[in-house]
Amino acid sequence: MDCFTLAMVTVLAGRALLALLFILEALSKLGAYSAAASYVKAYGVPASLLPLAIIVELGAGVLIMLGWQTRIAALALSAFCVGAAVVFHTKFSDPNQLIHFEKDLALAGAFLVVWARGAGALSLDAMRSRRRLLAASRSGRTTRQQTGAADMTATHVTAND
Repeated sequence: MDCFTLAMVTVLAGRALLALLFILEALSKLGAYSAAASYVKAYGVPASLLPLAIIVELGAGVLIMLGWQTRIAALALSAFCVGAAVVFHTKFSDPNQLIHFEKDLALAGAFLVVWARGAGALSLDAMRSRRRLLAASRSGRTTRQQTGAADMTATHVTAND
């Protein structure tokens, strides 16, 4: 496997692992909805916000997994992680809560990297960009500004979201 292929597969695997965490968490909340509602209420968060949390986790998780609208989804999950850290994990005298706080901030950082770099070559975003670039080249428009096409380098392909 050459370096370019390895990089593409690695970005896909990283995206999938990040997304899977949030997809599974959303499904867990759906499976034990009343317990999840009790948990958020214990921290002063209205249970009426739980559906929004599930939609963000599941929706953005699926989008990142597919690599479609990846930058928007990554930004949403980054904000979600910061919010979860600040609301649910600030009892720093409890080592477990400190670890969760740090984990949530690390995940927020990982999603900011995804936001900055895009989904990578093995994504629906990249496929869309390649189609735009091909259509633009056929019509004689070749500048990035005219096509809205993404920067395609040896290590990643991203789409302008």
